[in-house]
Amino acid sequence: MTPRPYLLSIAMMAAAATGASAAQKLTGTPIGTSISVDYSTGEASTTINTISNAFDGNLDTYFASYDRSYTWVGLDLGEKHVITRVGWSPRNDLLVGEARVKLAMFEGANSPDFIDAVPLHLTTENGKIGTYSYADVDCSRGFRYVRYVGPSDARCNVAEIVFYGEKGEGDDSHLHQITNLPTVIINTLNAEEPYDKEHNIISTIKIISKNGSDILEADGETRLRGNNSITHPKKPYRIKFNKKQRPLDAPAKAKKWTLINNYGDKTLMRNMIAFDIARQAGMEYVPYIQPVDVILNGEYKGCYQLCDQIEVGEGRVPVNEMETTDNEGDALTGGYLIEVDAYASSELSWFQSQKGIPVTIKSPDDDKITAQQKTYITDYFNRMESLAYSRYFDDPLRGYRTMLDTNSFLQHFIVGEVSGNTDTYWSTYMYKKRGDALLYVGPVWDFDIAFENDKRTYPINSLSNYLSLSGISSAAGSMRTLATLIVSYDKATKKELSDLWSKMRRNGFSEKYLCDFIDHWAAEMDASQRLNFMRWDILNQAVHENPQVAGSYDGEIAWVKNYINQRIPWMDNMIGYDPASADEISLDGNTLTLNDQASWTIYNAAGQKVASMQGSLSTASLLPGIYIVRGTAPDVRPLTTKIAIK
Repeated sequence: MTPRPYLLSIAMMAAAATGASAAQKLTGTPIGTSISVDYSTGEASTTINTISNAFDGNLDTYFASYDRSYTWVGLDLGEKHVITRVGWSPRNDLLVGEARVKLAMFEGANSPDFIDAVPLHLTTENGKIGTYSYADVDCSRGFRYVRYVGPSDARCNVAEIVFYGEKGEGDDSHLHQITNLPTVIINTLNAEEPYDKEHNIISTIKIISKNGSDILEADGETRLRGNNSITHPKKPYRIKFNKKQRPLDAPAKAKKWTLINNYGDKTLMRNMIAFDIARQAGMEYVPYIQPVDVILNGEYKGCYQLCDQIEVGEGRVPVNEMETTDNEGDALTGGYLIEVDAYASSELSWFQSQKGIPVTIKSPDDDKITAQQKTYITDYFNRMESLAYSRYFDDPLRGYRTMLDTNSFLQHFIVGEVSGNTDTYWSTYMYKKRGDALLYVGPVWDFDIAFENDKRTYPINSLSNYLSLSGISSAAGSMRTLATLIVSYDKATKKELSDLWSKMRRNGFSEKYLCDFIDHWAAEMDASQRLNFMRWDILNQAVHENPQVAGSYDGEIAWVKNYINQRIPWMDNMIGYDPASADEISLDGNTLTLNDQASWTIYNAAGQKVASMQGSLSTASLLPGIYIVRGTAPDVRPLTTKIAIK
């Protein structure tokens, strides 16, 4: 948790500074943003309201930068010091002065351009004019350069700042973490703000976790990412390390990672929920995801999700990475990563299927794919699509099942439907392995408007058909038609869908399971979400496609849980799942073991109670036959199952 600043009057300041924990007040050469503003004219200045005012001890003078964001003031201490305490006082501006210090960042660095900066403290409250606020600093590294970075769009208006500390190199045993979530710090060359998806900006990237004791520091690059998400005020980023890294013990060791902004998703966790559903469905690869706090060039950006980049690689999409020489024979058959993509025409490497589905080829890369490889995967997709349209559903030799893995298709379908994702078939990843005749669907991605967060499809649970197959959902080209042929017209697929859903339910997938998952992460993200909505004050307004305004984070969480509590029964009814018709379990041994969190009652075929259990039961005393076992806990699946004792 961020330390809560406390207020002291000027008269108390000297006494407080003599405390043992405060060390000595530090002095040095003022440094910072050189261009200030002359409020009397509104023009830029180098002589009025300059950085020196922040260190003159006069609370009636102040520094005010001309630019509104990424501006700062600090000290060159001449040599390294371990900072133990910081203080600040807002500009004497009765209109908005006190608010101009909220979400300001104190940082330390050993490079004068602060490209190696790390946080010392983030202010979380308004200041008080004529008074200093203070916060203790818990960071063991020594710094020569220290600074105060003004909040976004606030012009770095500050009357005074002070630093306390002790001379020394310090160590890296403990750096400051903004909240209990990992802190991601990005500092770019010349403090250039990432501005598009094409230009990578040289950066240093740090990730601080485990209460400040685990530190990843590496050189890399940063740029923007995303399609619609890039248009929001809170920007999404892609970071690329110069050397492969495994941040936060992620499964993949890779260069490229994404920072998902979740601007329109006010729970900040819809992707996390959907990814967990994908794991429960048994998908072969589900992207890594972890909520984090992000700082860019000294400015707090909010709560993000650090995720895998969707790409081929160990710990990621499980296919061979192709070489330019893989142009014939078995080598030509994989691996490929493609995306049914409504934005495909804006990409360099893409094709449109014979039935009008736009497809981006994600791997091999644009600059590495050969003509033979592009022809192969294009023809392959067209043949699979053609077989689905030909409706040879019952022909194992000619049907689309010879080219498409229906299990992964249905796993992906279930995730899209449980989450109510408008964009399930607007963007759909698929991959093909070398020497494998099947095209696999996955991984899942992009759920910011899922879980009843899209006014265009609200209310989802009132629909009589699957959302992704209805006309109100999004789809790339004719992808919805292809999905409808597979899900609605193939009788075998309907049974597979029922079997897959029933298996998930029997393994404990339920409304309670998902709501418990949400409650866990809501508690884990509480400190971070509070800061996020200080930075992005949108809880009382509709943004992106929001169908409602809950007015609070708790209200946003309740909205998703309410949807889930209706959606699981809706799926049960739509798929045709009946807990009472669960698969029969045959026992050859003498012990029956079920979910030990529930109480179970065993009945014989005549409906007579013969035993009860919790956890396990010796069945040696039961005669061979069929028994019915019913669970008493409403959150346990199945509630009823058949047991065959031999």
